[in-house]
Amino acid sequence: MKQNQTFTDDQLELLAQKARTGKISRRKFAQLGAALLGTAALASRGAPVLADDGQIVFVSWGGDAVDAYDDAYGKPFEEATGIRVRQDGSGPTEGAIQAQFESGSPSWDIVDADAFSAETLGKKGMMEPIDYSVVDKSKTREGFGWEYAASSYFFSYIIAYDATKFGDNPPTSMADFFDTETYPGKRSMYKWGAGMWEALLMGDGVAQADLYPLDIERAHAKLQDFKEHVISFWGNGAESQSLMLDGEASMALIWSTRARLLDQDTDGEVSFIWQDGILSPGTMAVIKGNPGGADAAMKFIASAQDPEKQLVMFDMLSQGPANPAADDLIPEDQRKYNPVAPDNFAKQIPLDVAWYEENYGAALDEYLAIISA
Repeated sequence: MKQNQTFTDDQLELLAQKARTGKISRRKFAQLGAALLGTAALASRGAPVLADDGQIVFVSWGGDAVDAYDDAYGKPFEEATGIRVRQDGSGPTEGAIQAQFESGSPSWDIVDADAFSAETLGKKGMMEPIDYSVVDKSKTREGFGWEYAASSYFFSYIIAYDATKFGDNPPTSMADFFDTETYPGKRSMYKWGAGMWEALLMGDGVAQADLYPLDIERAHAKLQDFKEHVISFWGNGAESQSLMLDGEASMALIWSTRARLLDQDTDGEVSFIWQDGILSPGTMAVIKGNPGGADAAMKFIASAQDPEKQLVMFDMLSQGPANPAADDLIPEDQRKYNPVAPDNFAKQIPLDVAWYEENYGAALDEYLAIISA
């Protein structure tokens, strides 16, 4: 399971929603949708792009606007380097990346991959090490540069709550999410596990500093005891948002991107906290032996480090910028929505890529068995 796949799809949906309501033009939708820092080129799924000389192929999870990626990223990159960027929305699952490598003649260059997937494949010799003489480490956050994956944006799993019910006594920690006596009402949690194990353990009294390695047995025992209070295990951002808007849940663990929308669209009637949030990175990675060459791929990744481009993505989609230089470009009244703003970052726990690399698949199988029973 690609944990960021549904997140990326949700980002595209948010842009489409803005276009439908007239908040942005259709052209702006195409440009910004394509500019998801390289993580969501708007290509049609199921039509793989084959490599040609003098180009690189970026593989994402797809979308609708076939020409948008060229307009927003490909053409500027081609003008700067002479290298064309082609889009492929056929979906870079871990198995598909492995099949590309094992074919001996991959047609893909850069992929939107979880850091832990890239690290797993890289240690098997299937991914290029990130060339930090090209990709500038000073434009990444400390602790978020991996051997085979380059950080491109951030989002968090955080508590959203009904402020009309709890405004006089808002939740202050993850423990409050699981306290249905003080904070009555139904809850909602993420279907695909990431971030939920950390939340369950913090709700069971484990301190942030003691979370990793995650005690999955303890987390799943907490889940078994608590799941009667969960009205829905949401699978996409729109679902998580509607559960709060419709009052079906009084609290939900949701993506920070959706929390911002809820806060703004309800004038604070649905609010959120950063305390005990789980901070998750989006990344880019390069297949070993990619047809366009590692040098061109690294230059493309470096181009996505531009803080002005990352500011646009924060403005439109609330993605936390991977480049710390973008933080100061965010207006002061909007910094409360930035998951990696210093004050917000300090309240959270970064998702441990190394743990997920080793344990995500098995832990997810158990998690899904519990919530579906």
